[in-house]
Amino acid sequence: MGVAMSPTRVERSAIKRARSLRRDMTEGESRLWSELKQFRGNYSVHVRRQAPIGPYIVDFVVQSHRLVIELDGEHHATAVGMARDALRDAKLADLGYRVHRINTGELDENLDGCIETLLRELGVT
Repeated sequence: MGVAMSPTRVERSAIKRARSLRRDMTEGESRLWSELKQFRGNYSVHVRRQAPIGPYIVDFVVQSHRLVIELDGEHHATAVGMARDALRDAKLADLGYRVHRINTGELDENLDGCIETLLRELGVT
């Protein structure tokens, strides 16, 4: 018997995990999400949070622009974390996505600048 899949070909376990992550977002993810969810009304850009893509659940994704937005905490700055992120970014690139990483410290210090950078990357400013 095969693995149970949803109609969108994402494993049900990934969907369940994504739903759990949406309920338990970090403080930084919540801050960023409060801004990103306004993109739909302000710029006609739909952002999804904690979305399954291939074997990964990404923090945020703009499917129409094939852009993944990852919010990185301290563990991403370690050698192991950076190597893991590089591999993940390469695999997401193979699936046709660009990855934009935001450090939580940068988000705390300059939320407006992070949003402006994303808008430029999306070509809506």
